[in-house]
Amino acid sequence: NEYKSYLSMGDTTLPFLPGYNFPDPSKDKFHKSQSLGYRNGYIVPKTNDVAGLTQADIDELANTKPSLTYGKAKPEPPSHFVPAHVAFDKKVLMFNAYFKQTLNESDKEYYRVRPVKIYYYLEDDSISVIEPVIKNSGMPQGKLIKRQRLPKDDQGDTWAWTDLNIGVEPVFYGKTFHIYACDAYTREYLTSEGIEVNEEEPCPGDPYTISRKEPLHTYVTPPTFDKLKQFLELDRQVLRFHAVWDDRDNMFGMLRPYTIHYYRVDDTVEVRELRQPNDGHDPFPVLIGRSKVPKDRRNIPVEFPTAVLELSPSEVSEYLSVRDFAVGQTVYIMDRPFYIYDCDAFTKQFYLQVFGVEFQPVCVDISEKKVIVEKDIPPYNGFGSVEDTVQNCLSLIPQPPKKDVMKMLENDLKILRYAVVLDTAQPEDKNRRFIVSYNLAKDEMQIYEPHQRNAGIIEGKFLEYCKVRKPGSTTDNPIYYTPGDFAIGSIIEVFSRRFKIVDCDLFVLKYLEANAGMFPAETIDSVRALHASKCAGANIAAVTPEKAVAIIRDALRGTDILDLNHLQQAFLQFDSDRTGFLPINKLKYAIRCISGVEISDTILDMVLKTCGTNNLFQLNYIEFSQIILGNKNTSIGAELPPIFPAFKK
Repeated sequence: NEYKSYLSMGDTTLPFLPGYNFPDPSKDKFHKSQSLGYRNGYIVPKTNDVAGLTQADIDELANTKPSLTYGKAKPEPPSHFVPAHVAFDKKVLMFNAYFKQTLNESDKEYYRVRPVKIYYYLEDDSISVIEPVIKNSGMPQGKLIKRQRLPKDDQGDTWAWTDLNIGVEPVFYGKTFHIYACDAYTREYLTSEGIEVNEEEPCPGDPYTISRKEPLHTYVTPPTFDKLKQFLELDRQVLRFHAVWDDRDNMFGMLRPYTIHYYRVDDTVEVRELRQPNDGHDPFPVLIGRSKVPKDRRNIPVEFPTAVLELSPSEVSEYLSVRDFAVGQTVYIMDRPFYIYDCDAFTKQFYLQVFGVEFQPVCVDISEKKVIVEKDIPPYNGFGSVEDTVQNCLSLIPQPPKKDVMKMLENDLKILRYAVVLDTAQPEDKNRRFIVSYNLAKDEMQIYEPHQRNAGIIEGKFLEYCKVRKPGSTTDNPIYYTPGDFAIGSIIEVFSRRFKIVDCDLFVLKYLEANAGMFPAETIDSVRALHASKCAGANIAAVTPEKAVAIIRDALRGTDILDLNHLQQAFLQFDSDRTGFLPINKLKYAIRCISGVEISDTILDMVLKTCGTNNLFQLNYIEFSQIILGNKNTSIGAELPPIFPAFKK
């Protein structure tokens, strides 16, 4: 009760410090009271926390400022107060100053003037001193004093902006700086604050730096000719002479051309050799290096030791000069006679202007008669092709023969096919039939022998793709077969085997007619006559479906097809999926390969239009076999179904 009565006292003298206040033992609620409540489902602020207080009392409590219970009362800031860090942010005063550094260990200078820049930050009255960095100065430069408040005296005062002005010598940490200038902003700011800024002063120069600046040298050119004037006026002026050294009087000597360069800048001479390709000489382009050449190398004092090879300038009485060179004369350089027969245009112009002499070239035959050796290509050695043997002779490392790439690209996958028979007296070879395939991209031909019934000869390749020489052409100068030699009825000889051309496909005629200028007219006429007869024999109006079946059956008689099973097995070679169906183009190709006869598309379409198809529009070759061999009683002349518009077209 006594504690409660003590707390209820309106005025207490105890300060609000730790140890002077006591907790209320009667307090049992320590939570933070809520200031919001619900009313009709809405959140509203509670007003019963300040019950008993009017709005005027609340405003007075809000505006009343508590006072300190101890210490000096702080003055009340004005209502328009702006902090210094906001008012003077990024406002810096800059002064140009210098200080003199004393040098005690140098006999050339007593002090050194070092310019600096003093930055005064109005935000916090701090100062930084920075010395501009001079390249290769040899002194540590940059920030001399980092940003801080600099002490002014022993009383604790610091330097302020009111203490700085032009002509003032502030002392920072025992170093005296003399301010001689400031920037425009600093002058404007100090003037606005009522401080009169002094006039700018010149910055004194560094004595040592001034002493190092040498004055411009002035020269008085002597009237006589000197080396410096010779270098300035005659640099890059070179006289060029064309000469020959005739050494044919000595053993293995010869007439060799050289170029003599005379450098006017220092009166030196250089002799360079003109190399020719495959001349057999070592690659030493410079015969005599650039140097002064004595006019008479043997005119030396008697007391000069003969064991010494090199002459010093004291032993040489006279060197070669421009007066010793002339076109049509011989000049001796290191005891070698060089006959000058010509010079360049600059040299001619120089002698004409200086000496009044006009040089004319002298005719000198310096060309060597070279024996032209013809390349003798050895005979064909039997390995590879004839072109391979030629490539072995053209280079040390054999390279493959060059191919005509454009021809290979234009004629890619273009094959001319011919049907041939053997032209022989042997009865067992008269019925043999072959297919000759000529590759237009490589000009190579292949001979294939298809399978024939009861022939007794295994089918397959009779000749691989290769170039075939014509009879009568030599191995060293071969002449190969071309499509112009394959006329219908002509005889071609392939490795002592004679073949007679009896047929060809339609592509041969189209290709020959498209390139009529490249092939003989007789060959084109013979192929055109062959296909004209085929078209006449296969006329749609004259050939009936029954006749078409008979033509195909007659073509199969020359093979070993005996019955339906044999024909279907032959078609299975082209049906890799074993579905019983083939595309129309592939089926036609299979029929021609099996029969060995070039049957026209008109005859094949008349028979194939009655064969069944699958969902991929492929033809049933089993039904085709049954139609040809007569095992299916189907009307050949039936109308073409709607799913075969390509046949009708």
